[in-house]
Amino acid sequence: MSPEKQPSLRPLDAVVALHLALQPEDGYETVADVLGIGLGSGHRSVKRLVAAGLVLPHRRAVSPGPLMEFLEHGVRFAFYPVTGPEAQGVPTAHSGPPMVEQIASERAMVWPSADGTVRGDSLIPLYEGAPRLARRSPRLYELLTLVDAIRVGRARERRLAVDFLKAGLEEAISG
Repeated sequence: MSPEKQPSLRPLDAVVALHLALQPEDGYETVADVLGIGLGSGHRSVKRLVAAGLVLPHRRAVSPGPLMEFLEHGVRFAFYPVTGPEAQGVPTAHSGPPMVEQIASERAMVWPSADGTVRGDSLIPLYEGAPRLARRSPRLYELLTLVDAIRVGRARERRLAVDFLKAGLEEAISG
């Protein structure tokens, strides 16, 4: 990292942190494979997460308190939502699990994808491989839809998403 430039997290880093919360024993190869990213991208992401204090150095394990604080209070500002026109896609935010069971909405929110089964308002995902997570890593997909609910939701949806996310991360980290 160049000293002339302020380093910063990237949207993919939030996804890598969530994966590491679920699977702290995974090496860079597995992280890259599950997320469908390059090995170098995974390694650089972990380096940024360590520098930000969201992942513990030399362990690739998340630092639960700081990660939850960032997801609850920072992610919607750092990675503000970009929505678009109606599209076919994979459900996210209030339309994804487990929020869909709690929030009644006339309009679905989706990550645009030809593989998607739901039509709704589109949301650009935190990384382009997100729509494939529903098949590749259902638990990670669920956590990422909760992060999207924090990014796009109103106060009630954000609070519910935070509660679900805390429970999911606590279960993953403790168990």
